[in-house]
Amino acid sequence: MSSKPIGIFDSGVGGLSVWKEISNLLPYENLVYFADQKNCPYGTKTEKEILELVAKVCDFLISRECKMIIMACNTATAHAIQTLRNKFPHIPFVGMEPAVKPAIINSRTHKIGVLATQATLRSEFFKKRSSKYLHEQSQLFLQPGHGLVELVENSKASSPEAKALLESYLLPMINKGADHLVLGCSHYPFFHKIIQEIIDAHSSEMTILDPAEAIARRTKNLLLESGNLNDSPLPPFFQFFTNANIVALESFINKELVQTKNNLNSSYEIKLVADQ
Repeated sequence: MSSKPIGIFDSGVGGLSVWKEISNLLPYENLVYFADQKNCPYGTKTEKEILELVAKVCDFLISRECKMIIMACNTATAHAIQTLRNKFPHIPFVGMEPAVKPAIINSRTHKIGVLATQATLRSEFFKKRSSKYLHEQSQLFLQPGHGLVELVENSKASSPEAKALLESYLLPMINKGADHLVLGCSHYPFFHKIIQEIIDAHSSEMTILDPAEAIARRTKNLLLESGNLNDSPLPPFFQFFTNANIVALESFINKELVQTKNNLNSSYEIKLVADQ
């Protein structure tokens, strides 16, 4: 058993969708979350820039004695996970990737929409992983989610602006017969309600796939295998760090996360890290 925390990071608040699933599945684990809001979004950056940014974040999480690091960001995973595993061989890394495999397996129309950042869609990681599961009948409709990350970061995930933008991205997929929508960015689950409304309004049976639950299960399995699962009945302690907008992060956390049934007895702190 290890009471050391699990480190989780993203370019902003999007990775809190993964934080939430991990907290629900592993209620005794202490968690350290880092929001790299100063450099958000990652999706518009080069691979070199992404590598430099995430290596710095991982240095910070390791300094907090994290026993594992969850890359709650598809873009960071696509461009940096292997480099990070080589750089920090003593730390287990769990990455995120768009859930193309289950979409292909379960699709009836063989038509699948993928909503992700431009950086994820252009990465060799995504291209190789996706092509591995494709068959002759498969069709992927790839849509960069320009502007979506910024809407979540600015607490506008439920706004008319968000709905209009999402409709422009989703309707072409729906009209072409896509029956699965892969959310390829950890920010996008915060649009789940609006996306479902759009799907229902157009009489579509499109299924939304969010990999956050699978990431939580993978995390638990790795902790069990290594003997590092924290099964102490003591309430967990959560730490949240940002290098930019602490007011926005605190507001988002208080609204979306902490007051859940599993976390009512937990304690937490939110801090600004100026030199990150």
